[in-house]
Amino acid sequence: MLSSDLHPVENMRLLRRSLVECDNVLGPRHVVATAEDHIRLITQLRAEAAGRDRRDLLQVQAEYAEFCSWLYQDSGDHLAAQYWADRAVDWSNAAGDQDLMVYVLARKSQLAGDMQAPVEAVDLADTAVRLAPPGSRLSALGAVFGGHGHALLGDERAAQHSYEQALALVSGSTVEPLGRGRWLDTAYVQAQHARSLALLGFHQAAASGFERAIGALPASYRRDRGVYLARSAASRLRTAGPEQAARAASEALSIGTATGSARIFTELAALAPFLQHWKGVPEVADFQRALDRAVLHEV
Repeated sequence: MLSSDLHPVENMRLLRRSLVECDNVLGPRHVVATAEDHIRLITQLRAEAAGRDRRDLLQVQAEYAEFCSWLYQDSGDHLAAQYWADRAVDWSNAAGDQDLMVYVLARKSQLAGDMQAPVEAVDLADTAVRLAPPGSRLSALGAVFGGHGHALLGDERAAQHSYEQALALVSGSTVEPLGRGRWLDTAYVQAQHARSLALLGFHQAAASGFERAIGALPASYRRDRGVYLARSAASRLRTAGPEQAARAASEALSIGTATGSARIFTELAALAPFLQHWKGVPEVADFQRALDRAVLHEV
């Protein structure tokens, strides 16, 4: 509901912030339909506006499109995520919001990585870094997602260089504390690096990296904790044994069930076959039964 006391642009920005909070608590599936309704409403408002108001509405619409892309990515619908990311690039460019356009390009690199498209991930990340203000958080964001693209290509050296670049930028005193990607911190870089290390076969380093990143997460970042636990379980299996792997996976499953995050379920589904060898271990058996129940419930 739009407030008559506020300008339509500010109204839509406030509504988007409330949806972001809802997503943090309830997960993407409870939010995405409303976000798309708001995009359609902004289209109607733009038709009735002119000048600066129309351009500002277009900028807000671009932010909504990026948010929808994220919601679909977390829900596991990558094609819908691509569609909305493309709209976000178009609208942010038309609105003249360079920082938002660069942010979306970095996010498109992340999405390409999740879709196992490493060349696309690297090229989009390189473009984001090239267009971002030098030494900025946006530049660090592009480096992070480019690092995973390099890891998907099996290029250990290039991946390490990208993560070192990102970590140096995030740790530096010149990076702006607010603005887009303000959630990008040392712990986030460590978690993404750990994911790439696991992909490259360095499971001990990956397990340590995930442990540091999980320990640094704020309590409110519950879904991120679930993703990191799920991704760490495979490395825990190889370094600490099936009991610890199953415990991490079970906690991740609980979070995934509560939030509906497909990223968590994707990681756990990939882990499950590797745990079959230890199905007689009580922790493993408990996890497998819980995963079967959760998957049946999702269906």
